[in-house]
Formats: sequence, C-alpha cells, structure tokens
Amino acid sequence: MREGDLLWQPSPERQSRSTMRRYIGWLKERYGLAFADYDELWTWSVTDLESFWGSIWEFCGVQAAAPYSHVLADERMPGARWFVGAELNYAAHVFRRRPRRQPAILYRQEGGPLRSITWGELEAHAGAVAHALRELGVRPGDRVAGYIPNIPTAVVAFLACASIGAVWSSCSPDFGPQSVVERFRQIAPKVLIASDGYRYGGKPFDRLPVIRQLQESLTSVEHWVLVPYLHDRPDTRDLRGIVFWDDLLRRQVEPAPVAVPFDHPLWVLYSSGTTGPPKAIVQGHGGIVLEHLKMLMLHMDLRPGDRFFWFTTTGWMMWNFLVSGLLLGSTIILYDGNPAYPSIEALWQLAEETGMTCFGTSAAYIAACMKAGIQPGRHFALASLTQVGSTGSPLPPEGFAWVYRSVKEDVHLASISGGTDVCTAFVGGSPVLPVRAGEIQCRALGAKVEAYDQHGRSVVNQVGELVVTRPMPSMPLFFWNDPGGRRYLESYFSMYPGVWRHGDWIKITSRGSCVIYGRSDATINRGGVRMGTSEIYQAVESLPEIADSLVVDMEGLGGRSFMPLFVVLRDGYVLDASLENRIRQRLRDDVSPRHVPDAIYAVPQIPRTLNGKKLEVPVRKILLGAAPEEAVNLGSMANPESLLPFVQLARQLAESEASRAAGTAPGE
Repeated sequence: MREGDLLWQPSPERQSRSTMRRYIGWLKERYGLAFADYDELWTWSVTDLESFWGSIWEFCGVQAAAPYSHVLADERMPGARWFVGAELNYAAHVFRRRPRRQPAILYRQEGGPLRSITWGELEAHAGAVAHALRELGVRPGDRVAGYIPNIPTAVVAFLACASIGAVWSSCSPDFGPQSVVERFRQIAPKVLIASDGYRYGGKPFDRLPVIRQLQESLTSVEHWVLVPYLHDRPDTRDLRGIVFWDDLLRRQVEPAPVAVPFDHPLWVLYSSGTTGPPKAIVQGHGGIVLEHLKMLMLHMDLRPGDRFFWFTTTGWMMWNFLVSGLLLGSTIILYDGNPAYPSIEALWQLAEETGMTCFGTSAAYIAACMKAGIQPGRHFALASLTQVGSTGSPLPPEGFAWVYRSVKEDVHLASISGGTDVCTAFVGGSPVLPVRAGEIQCRALGAKVEAYDQHGRSVVNQVGELVVTRPMPSMPLFFWNDPGGRRYLESYFSMYPGVWRHGDWIKITSRGSCVIYGRSDATINRGGVRMGTSEIYQAVESLPEIADSLVVDMEGLGGRSFMPLFVVLRDGYVLDASLENRIRQRLRDDVSPRHVPDAIYAVPQIPRTLNGKKLEVPVRKILLGAAPEEAVNLGSMANPESLLPFVQLARQLAESEASRAAGTAPGE
C-alpha cells in the first residue's frame, strides 16, 4: 500500500445525503453562491471569513439571547474579536428540543454492563448539580475542576458548570498528584469533583491518598465533592469538607442556562507540559459551539440520533470534542478503562452492542489491532458503522488499508489532525471526498492552513511548517495565569509574527489533501534532507517484530551526526543481527538510504506523555547530556521509569566521545 492510493469513494447517493452537500445547496439557494467542488468552497471559507462564519451561525442554528453586531471586528492573531455583542450558552444548545426518553449517553465501565442515560435524565441531573453548585457559592467565571474518569458524572458536572457560566477543567484520575497540582493550581478552582478511584486492565486504583495530597496543595478549593467509583461509601475520615456526589442530585431543578458573552470562558484545557508547566488554554462558549457544530455537522456528518464514540479520557481534548456530539442531538458513547481489556476486541464489541455509527480512536489503537491480526468486520455486526475516525498521531497507509480490509469496505475513514490549542482539527475528513491511503482528505472549512518552507513561503507538494494564516473562533482566548500574554505569543507566534505556527510538518498536495509528518521540532535532518519522524515509524513498525519505536537525530553530539533508533520488541523476539539488517533494509527501501540509523537499541518501553505522545525532544536532550528532570517534566509522563535506559546510554555515549577525543578506547 502506497501513500495516495485510492481506497474509498463516496457514492453519489451518499454525497447527496450528506450535510456538507446540503450546506452547499443552501448557500446557493440562500445567497446565490455556487461552488463546483470542495476546494472552491474551502477557498471561499478562508477568503471571506465574515460571510463564511456568519453562514455557519445561520445554517447550524446557533441560538443567542443577544444578537451580534459584527462577525469579526478585529482580525489580529492573537486577539481576534468574534461575534461582538452576542450572548449565548453552550449548555442551552445541548438541551434544546431533545427527545427526553431517548438515550443521550451510552456508557460502559471496563468489564461492566452497557448502561444509558436518557436526555431527560441528563437534563435533570445537570439542573440539580447546577443548583447545588450555586448553593456552594459558585458564580460565573469561577472554576470547577474534575479529577474523574470518563463516566456520565463528568459530562453532567461539565454541563452544570457551563449552564451557570462557571469554567470547567478536568484531569483523568490516572494523572499523579504532581501533574494534577501543576494544572489545577494555575486556575485556582473553587470546587473540585474527584473520584475515589478507577479501574484499568482489571485492576482497581485507589485515589483517596492522592485526594489527601491535593487537599494539602490546592488551597483555593473551598468544597470537595467525592464521586464513589470503587466503593459505595468511601472512607473519608482523613479528608476534610467532603460532599458526596449524590448530595448534589437531591434537589431536582430544571436547568436554566444563563446567557454569557460569546467569548466567556467555557473550559480550560492543558498542553502536555513536557518541557515546562502545562499551558492552561482557555476557550470560549461561542467559539467552541460554532467550531464544533461546523466540524461535527459538516466534516463528520453527525446528526440527531447518531451514536458517536471516541476512545478518550477526561484529560484529552478529544473528550471535550466527543461531548460536543450532544450539541447536535447525537448519542455519545463513553468507555472507561483499558481498550484492550479483556481483549483488544473490547471496543469492537462495544460498537456492535451500541449500534455505533462513528468509531473514533487513535492511530496507535488501529496499529495495535492490525498487529494483533484481528478482523472486526468478520466477527462483529457493524452494519450501523458509517465512519471511523483516527487522530493522535499520523495514520500510515497500512493503517488505512487495514480499516478497509478488516473493518468495513464502505466506511468513511476520517484521519484528522489539530490540537488541544484549538480543540478541533485543522485538517480532517469530508463526506464528499475520496479517501486515499496515508492522506488526510482536506483542510477544514474556515481553517487557512498552509505549509511554509524554510523561507516562510507557502508551498504545495512539499513538506513544510504547518501554519494558520487567518484566525479561527476556537483559538485560545488567552492562557490562564499568563500576564501580558507572553507564553501565548511565544507558543504560536514567535517564528512568524501574526501567523500561527503549530509545530507540525505538513504536506498539502495539489489535490488539496494533506499528510502530517510529525512534530517539526523533532525533525530528522540527514545530509540536508529533512524528514518527519512519522515516516520512519511507519516503516519500522510495519515489521511484525516491532511493537513501538522512537528515533532522534543527535547532530551536534561531539561535532558529528548520530541517529539512534530505539525499538520495543513484541514478546518472543530479540534484536539480533538479522532483525537489525531487516530494519535497516526496510528504512532504506521505504524511507531513504540517508535515514538508516547509525545504531539500533532495544528498550522496554518508549517514553510517552500522559496522553500517549512520544517524547522525542526530551530523549534527544537527555542523550545530549541533560538530566531527566531538566529535559522533561516528569509529572507529565505516563512512564517516567522508561527514561532510565536513555540516561544510561547518554553516559556511554559521553564516555565514548571522551575516549575518542583522547585517542583511547573506552576503559583504557
């Protein structure tokens, strides 16, 4: 399978039924705008921002308590001012005209039965919690934090906060105390809602000791709400000021969402924080409502009654994206636990039982299914499935092919790429475009994505820096606790003033499709040829013996170039000369002879963030001599112990360089 091979073409009937096609027809009927194809539509959407976003407001039925005077009053980046004067509320859009007896949420906790929450129950619970939060003194603008698994309680708490104008922020309970404190201390929450634990891989994990530590560190918290998860009535004798979740649900009150300004903060998300304190990214009610309606309705073709799933935790922006399925009246599906427990087919079983229409996951999970040799399409009834979504890292061509071969031939595979920074995708799927192996179908409407070469020029059919040259409504309002916006400017606008640099390598093809090649700050530059790490991973991890890999370019170490490759072997395999030769040959054939590694090392695991991203830059820093605590924020890591082999290798490399410089062999 090669990049660009055609895998799927939506039928004319399917295209005509899509919301994207209905939107195109509506533009022609309403405003006399005619577009021959998606590319023309995209060009208009990023050229006439006011007309485009105004049309999204109207077409998607955004409801406002106060109208706007201007769609875009100031186009600066950062600092764009959208829909000036408008007042609305995210929760009001969730609860408008819903069938009260139909399921709003389907959910499963690892190993448990499938359960449901109706729209009526969701609205009643959110109303009760909103009332209770007000009684606890929570006012518009106050922060409420959740340390909670991916269960309906988290959704209820968020909607309750949104309805009263409070600001929501969450961390998954697998985050350690240092990571939680680094995030929540920045925003000074008034209330913290915490689970007593969680389950993963068949094991319970008690979090009461962590909550005790949080009580010592998060001094802004006035009220602690405990959610029983492992125990019916947890032992709280060592905790102070505890209120139980059920106590918040006692008084049934209909939610009455308050109208807030378009740019009123809705939630705070966090960057991974691998090389410093996590950035506390603030996004607003209006920007998120508008952007998520656009992305979910037009690009993902979600509708009322669809069953929308994405495997995520409450610590990843995809949880927020998933919850926004409720804005459309779709039923969202939550799964809490290990996606491979009791087997890697657990999520496909969930898809069958729920009648899932959109199966959202990560490229890593698709790769794991592929390596396990499973064929979900043969073993599970997936008649309702119309779309598979993939994000988190680039999906290689072989992953695309596996979906069409082993899941379903007639399915829309939407590989998407964006970021926590905007809580959406810059590039993604379209129900009216073909799917080609290894390629993302298009740039999203309203997202002026370009590829910049090393001279800051926009290029096509070349790999360049992913930049966004015009503002989007869901771009951060600001970073919390960032006086003068210094970190905000440094994060996105230091390289190209007034242009958003995202930090990814991208190629935009002449067809308008896109390929993401990994982080631009982890580029492999060999002999003047720059290469994104994702291409190397695709080649290496296509070998059946390799479970995971990481590569870094050590140019500058001792004045010479050195590129080591680290591999995690599947059970039963060893890194012998034969396997090393096959790895090198695969890279020589599939990538380039210049990008064959100088050395290959087997390691127990690849260092990753809490959200599963590979830590290439910190590993490079460690190999260049930095101490682990200087190279990476250990609290942001899922597996800090994985750094030990790299620390040991750094010492060996330093000794080897010293010996080479002295003209002696190591140990002499």
